[in-house]
Amino acid sequence: MAKKSERDTKGRIINAAWQLFYKQGYEATTIDEIVEASQTSKGSFYHYFDSKDMLLGTLSYMFDKKYEELMETLDPEMNSFDKLIYLNRELFFMIETGIPMELLSRLLSTQLVTPVEKHLLDRRRTYYRLLREITLEGQNRGQLRADIPVGDIVKAYALCERALMYDWCLCNGEYSLSRYSGQMLPMFLRDFKCEK
Repeated sequence: MAKKSERDTKGRIINAAWQLFYKQGYEATTIDEIVEASQTSKGSFYHYFDSKDMLLGTLSYMFDKKYEELMETLDPEMNSFDKLIYLNRELFFMIETGIPMELLSRLLSTQLVTPVEKHLLDRRRTYYRLLREITLEGQNRGQLRADIPVGDIVKAYALCERALMYDWCLCNGEYSLSRYSGQMLPMFLRDFKCEK
């Protein structure tokens, strides 16, 4: 029960922080405001995070949380390839409408230039577990190629998603991330799809 309580406290801090970052910007948000909005304590904040900057890496936690919510809405009979495209579209719509580009850019750049944990590449994330499950299901149903290892398909999918996010940030959001990905991701992944 203690672990669940710890996860809940950490999750409340992360959720409160990202809501505040979205409303008032990263720079304008203080640790005191995060603590107040999360209904925790400063001690709890510093138990999980050394500084406000450490919260940037938790964006992957927000992505995982969104994937978990989306998985509950999926029709189990949906084609696995279509599930992957759907999850991407919904996640990217959330990013486009709910994550300030400044923060997404900071997260992506920290993953490149600092020796911090590479959250986006952490194979223990919910994101990777769900992608593996969907891919394996697709192979078992004959919807995705079984001659390619699950890990290779998952890696290609994740690589495409990161590339699309990086490009969107580089282009300063001049186009709809979710619409553009809806066009590009199926083309990038079509060689993994079984043609019937």
